[in-house]
Amino acid sequence: MPTGVALRDARRQLFDAAERVLLRDGPNALTSRAVTDEAGCAKGVLHRHFSDFDTFLTELVQDRIAGIEAQRAALDASAGTGTVAGNLAGALTEVFGTVAVAVVALITSRDELRARLRATRPTGVPLLSEATAMVASYLAAERDLGRIAADADLDALAPMLIGAGHLLFADRTGPPPDAEAVHRIVTATIAGAVRNPKP
Repeated sequence: MPTGVALRDARRQLFDAAERVLLRDGPNALTSRAVTDEAGCAKGVLHRHFSDFDTFLTELVQDRIAGIEAQRAALDASAGTGTVAGNLAGALTEVFGTVAVAVVALITSRDELRARLRATRPTGVPLLSEATAMVASYLAAERDLGRIAADADLDALAPMLIGAGHLLFADRTGPPPDAEAVHRIVTATIAGAVRNPKP
């Protein structure tokens, strides 16, 4: 591997390389060598930016969580537009149609990574917990607008939607679900809570 090639934004390139390895080969294939090979750089580049591989993985997960938090703002802003089911189906596809399913598998398969993440996120599964909070926040915004029933149990609906979305996208080796399948699951989950849905 070349050792004299300068990387612009090396951290971002290493994260992107790790995500490609995760998506293509799964969490068991994710090693520091696989990441640097994928990024086309020397192994020392990773250790120049991260104290060890578990630190790299922890920051990779935190980067993905930051993406969920940015998505949350956009989803909240969509309240009152389109349909509730359409907005939720789009959000679930954005979350799980990317590397999130593989990152969740990575978290569950690595004890040291889970331990490090627990230091700042003591409950729930990192990434899934943030996605659940995103959906709950959006449903609350729609409830305030009268498009979700005032007595809807958002603490139950949000994890149901995330769990269903995760199951739909969980097979990394198969084709992803189509938009209609995602919309159908969302529609069934929120059917009792939606008020005055737009066509």
